[in-house]
Amino acid sequence: MEEKVRLTYLYDFYGELLNERQQRLLEQHLFEDLSFSEIAEREDLTRQGVFDLVSRSEKKLLTYEEKLRLFEKFQAAKEKLEAIASASEDPKIRSLAQEIMDSF
Repeated sequence: MEEKVRLTYLYDFYGELLNERQQRLLEQHLFEDLSFSEIAEREDLTRQGVFDLVSRSEKKLLTYEEKLRLFEKFQAAKEKLEAIASASEDPKIRSLAQEIMDSF
């Protein structure tokens, strides 16, 4: 999985554990696709300061995942639900599996 996509998922799981500033800068980098220079200008920081803060925030997300494995467990559950939905001939079971997948 592409690193930026993975970080986006990790942010969805663990972003609330970051402080407001880390959240704001990481959101600008991941979701708005702004460069470090653009973020620095917007936030009145240096480019290096933004780079350091974003890097530390990303490392925190990766550390949380290493310890808690919530994203890994989510991916495994989703794959199993997809397998159930595709293997079942019972429309009710397929529908329920799809309903659970859609709730993620």
